[in-house]
Amino acid sequence: MNIFVVNSGSSSIKYQLFKMPAQDPVCSGLVERIGLSNPTITHKVFLNGEEKVIKLTPEELDDHEAGLKEVNKLLTEGELAVIQNPADIEVVGHRIVHGGERFTTTTIINANVKEELKQTFQLAPLHNPASYLGIEVAEKIFSEATQIGVFDTAFHQTLPPKAYRFAIPNNYYSDFNIRSYGFHGTSHKYVTEQAAAHLGKSQHKFISIHLGNGCSMAAVHNGKSVDTTMGFGPLSGLIMGTRSGDIDPTVIFYLVNQLGYDIEQVSNLLNKRSGMLGLTGHSDMRDITAAIEQGDENAKLAYDLYAYRIKKYIGAYAAVLNGLDAIIFTAGVGENDALIRQMICTDLEFLGVQLNTEANGTRAKGIREIQATESTVKILIVPTNEELEIAQQCFNLLK
Repeated sequence: MNIFVVNSGSSSIKYQLFKMPAQDPVCSGLVERIGLSNPTITHKVFLNGEEKVIKLTPEELDDHEAGLKEVNKLLTEGELAVIQNPADIEVVGHRIVHGGERFTTTTIINANVKEELKQTFQLAPLHNPASYLGIEVAEKIFSEATQIGVFDTAFHQTLPPKAYRFAIPNNYYSDFNIRSYGFHGTSHKYVTEQAAAHLGKSQHKFISIHLGNGCSMAAVHNGKSVDTTMGFGPLSGLIMGTRSGDIDPTVIFYLVNQLGYDIEQVSNLLNKRSGMLGLTGHSDMRDITAAIEQGDENAKLAYDLYAYRIKKYIGAYAAVLNGLDAIIFTAGVGENDALIRQMICTDLEFLGVQLNTEANGTRAKGIREIQATESTVKILIVPTNEELEIAQQCFNLLK
């Protein structure tokens, strides 16, 4: 089954093509700067163990439809074509960040579903309108394919009310659906399933730590999310590349009432100018690591804050789970930053967590165990693959 996975952003499209049930992609790519100057397309084709790369710099890509039409040409034309025509695509799987309370499972998209999706725009104004646009464009170009939505919030629909409700008047939940939803669910689901298979554990208590530009953690008990750090939106919880994570709400009142900020300025501050960027001037952890090596005290403090917040949630989630079998690190920072893993896992011996520093500092592909021999808790690095997870969910829905 040819399944084309699309992840639409406000000015970008990430994509992969799978011939399911094979788990290795046939091709993948990224369209960037849609509607902006100097757009680019990077397209990779995987043939007989080799990677062929095509890079294009179109004069302009006015919208997502123009971008996806260029991708369609790359899929169907030239010596690196992987399909004959758009009709060869049987399924288009769309990553949709927010499903609200309505979309709790992988869903075939029809006219009624599209109307309901519009109701989620207010819950994720930066993400869901772009996903909706991706659906409309894919319907035009891959008109014979089944369009399917996979929701980042769906994995966290198993949270109990004590984890997802806020202590505000009940009508704000019943009338306005204000609750904790959680995000990165596609990633947390994939890596915890991979960890369970690796360890041979159908019964398990895992803490999944997704560290990229956006960061979140999930407490996962026997495959079900029971708590997670992101809430109503993707701002709460851990310190991130540009987002503050948890902050005393009184700070917002102070910014508005005493410093004269309007709500848009507050949102911009906490979402785009805070986190590691606000602390150091850099949002990329590699730049911050380099600054630490040069003796930058702000960079050192930022790493301390970042690790400390994660460590606090490890303790909280170990309590929620009443025990712990494994800590899982994933995503760009989680998979590649040995220093932050070391800082997080230091002084957790009381939980049975002890790191093997040599294994932690060694790079390798695939799932890795980096705990010391005497550690009673496994420490795993599990590369995430959200596109494969989306393809698998689409395939399982239709097979």
